[in-house]
Amino acid sequence: MIIRSVARAGRRALVQTSSQPWRRFLATQTDTIETTAENSFKQFHSLEAQFNATAPPQEAVPSFDPAAASAPASAHVTDSVAEQYHRFKQSQALIGKLGSYITPHYQPHTLLSNPPSPADVTLELLLASEAHQGHATSLWNPANARYIHGIRQGVHIISLEATAAHLRRAAKVVQEVSRRGGLVLFVGTRDGQDRAVARASELAKGYHLFERWIPGSITNGQQILSKCRTKVVNGKDEEIPGFEEQLMERPVLRPDLVVCMNPLENYVLLHECALNNIPTIGVIDTNADPTWVTYPIPANDDSLRCIQVIAGVLGRAGEAGQKQRLELAETGRVTYRPADNLVLPEALQEKTVAAAEPGAEMDLDESLEDADELADKLDMANNREMSNHAARAIKKID
Repeated sequence: MIIRSVARAGRRALVQTSSQPWRRFLATQTDTIETTAENSFKQFHSLEAQFNATAPPQEAVPSFDPAAASAPASAHVTDSVAEQYHRFKQSQALIGKLGSYITPHYQPHTLLSNPPSPADVTLELLLASEAHQGHATSLWNPANARYIHGIRQGVHIISLEATAAHLRRAAKVVQEVSRRGGLVLFVGTRDGQDRAVARASELAKGYHLFERWIPGSITNGQQILSKCRTKVVNGKDEEIPGFEEQLMERPVLRPDLVVCMNPLENYVLLHECALNNIPTIGVIDTNADPTWVTYPIPANDDSLRCIQVIAGVLGRAGEAGQKQRLELAETGRVTYRPADNLVLPEALQEKTVAAAEPGAEMDLDESLEDADELADKLDMANNREMSNHAARAIKKID
């Protein structure tokens, strides 16, 4: 009995001693919750008061008016539109400066509709267009060592600083050739390069090729391109008629500059340009030989976006050169050498009429004899100068 009473008394003491701290803890927690709730309510009321002070006064609810109801619906519509516009302006003034700004993002069609200019070439633009991606290290050409920045996961990384510098240099070449009235040929025969090449040639007022290059179009162009039509234009690119018969006997035109987007597939074209001393610009990847072209551009030739950027920059450069040439033509200055052995149609008609008159053959023979005599005199004078130089050299040796 004594043991049971002691056990019961111990349990009661433990329960009484352990329940008091928990009651105190719960009481303090409820007090803190109440205080935080009161503080939040106070903050809410203060914000509501500030908003009511800054917000415009609300209009009273309009009562039903039979006369107004019988008015035409157009008046109510115009009033509601005006009220909505007024409320929109008020809300725009209050919350117009809140929120975030959407930064410009990539839009694929802008590289064709509005290509970048040489001044817009940045490392960020080249990096976004994947111009730095090369080929595997097992496919590299050792001649590209100066254009390679490093290796990542077995792939060569092209230096974008070298790409930007070579691209700006090529743009200057295209601009100067266009300013001097040269013919620029843009070539891109891979899938997807046709639009970029056509757009670049359109800007530079040049020519484009996006199909297979016909071998011999430059070295044997008289046989392949003899049926192509040529015309004579003035300094303002206006066609001058009357030279059709004279142009039939002239050789075919050759490009003054060739821009090749995929040199690996157009080695024959680059070889023909080298044989005829035609400068070339090419996009050289890590597996290509930079000595194939005159002005290499180290970049990724497998990325269509990179090709569009490079073609757009060169097209903009050609457009700037053409603009400079036309501005000088307006002032009467011609930046290129006119074609030789071309006679105006009026002068050709006068010559034919003069040749049909009697005595014209005698005048022609006399002019030829005078020309022969003049040539003989020039030869004799040159021989005398050569003999005098030889005699002086002999005296110096003695």
